[in-house]
Amino acid sequence: MADLGALRVRFVRALDGVRAGGPDAGAYADHLLARWGEPQRRYHTVAHLAAVLEHVDTLAEYAADPDVVRLAAWFHDAVYLPERSENEERSARLAERALGEAGVAAEKVAEVARLVRLTVSHDPADDDPDGQVLCDADLAVLASPPAGYAAYATAVRQEYHFVPDDAFRAGRAAVLRQLLGLPRLFRTPYGRRQWEATARYNLRAELGMLSPDPAPGP
Repeated sequence: MADLGALRVRFVRALDGVRAGGPDAGAYADHLLARWGEPQRRYHTVAHLAAVLEHVDTLAEYAADPDVVRLAAWFHDAVYLPERSENEERSARLAERALGEAGVAAEKVAEVARLVRLTVSHDPADDDPDGQVLCDADLAVLASPPAGYAAYATAVRQEYHFVPDDAFRAGRAAVLRQLLGLPRLFRTPYGRRQWEATARYNLRAELGMLSPDPAPGP
């Protein structure tokens, strides 16, 4: 269970790190934590948020502006309805509204929103260190040990409980193939060294399980 109090403190620290003052940061943290705790979530939960923030801390040395990346982590799935396809865009717009109101400078607001939108593709440019850190942190779950990866895959299926099995397998397989088709899943040196090989193994294993069984011979 994620420590909501500790997460609240982390948000306040990140927000105050990118602004010179403004409204009470705690109110924004509480609003975001309520969103991350919505009942339709099974994987994109407060636990996922906490994990991404931990991974951002691990990768912070590679970021140009770690607090901006932390705020992007807070907002990247703040709007999440499994049946909708525009969650990242709606999350980015929420970031633009909330952070602008909270007193964050326009250029930093724009950067947070850009990073949130980048999580659609998880394909940051070579000269985008903040994008690389956020995307690596978000994808780090793919390099989980077997039990952790199985729990992740199960939670994703539970979020899409309304999708028939055949349609889910086809859609999930397409996502896995898209990820495996990237030249590199992880762009930071740490991610490439610590997570790349394990993540590809896990993705290939899950893809194999999603593939239909071959027809029996005569």
